[in-house]
Amino acid sequence: MHNAVLYSGGKDSTFALHRAVESGVQIDLLITMMSKNKSSYMFHYPNVKYTRLQAEALGIGQVFCDTEGRKEEELADLERALIENDVGTLVTGATYSKYQGDRINNIAKKLGIEHMAPLWHIDPLEELGGIAAYYNAIITSVSAEGLDESFLGKRIDRGIIEKLQEANRKHGINMLFEGGEAESFVLDAPLFKKRIEVVKARTEWNGVSGFYLIEEARLSEK
Repeated sequence: MHNAVLYSGGKDSTFALHRAVESGVQIDLLITMMSKNKSSYMFHYPNVKYTRLQAEALGIGQVFCDTEGRKEEELADLERALIENDVGTLVTGATYSKYQGDRINNIAKKLGIEHMAPLWHIDPLEELGGIAAYYNAIITSVSAEGLDESFLGKRIDRGIIEKLQEANRKHGINMLFEGGEAESFVLDAPLFKKRIEVVKARTEWNGVSGFYLIEEARLSEK
């Protein structure tokens, strides 16, 4: 059976992977859900196909599983992916979303799978501080009051953390984006053997929300 990570390529799933490895879990599979719905309740949408570069940089096998991304129905797609890939332990980057946490726990219980959520209720500043210090993670979507087009494509650093704190104070956003406020993509991390270089990208902005869409990327030496 596999020790797998539900892997979106974002900061949470990558940080959770790191924590799991630190705790002694030998991760041998990344499961990446390919949602066709930009507003999926469970899974990332932008740039997911480029997680193949992250998997290569990590040296971990990966499977892609398609889903229409329809609310509740997408859970059956995840369940099927876990069964088909003989998963015994599933690591997720869930932090505060009871919606996500409860549903994954229910699937794990049904299938007899151990669900590990090493970031559950982590202090947002603890995680963001670690990301800023040791990772190169960029913001790839925003869809919340207080987050505008200027955040797209920006690295999560001390300056961005300060802006997120301000948005939290003024608008009550979840600083870790667990409510769908934003999404991210990791270009480099301590476990990566190579880093990802974005060669070409574009932004989409409709006045209230938008995406940073990678059009070409490659692996480079660190």
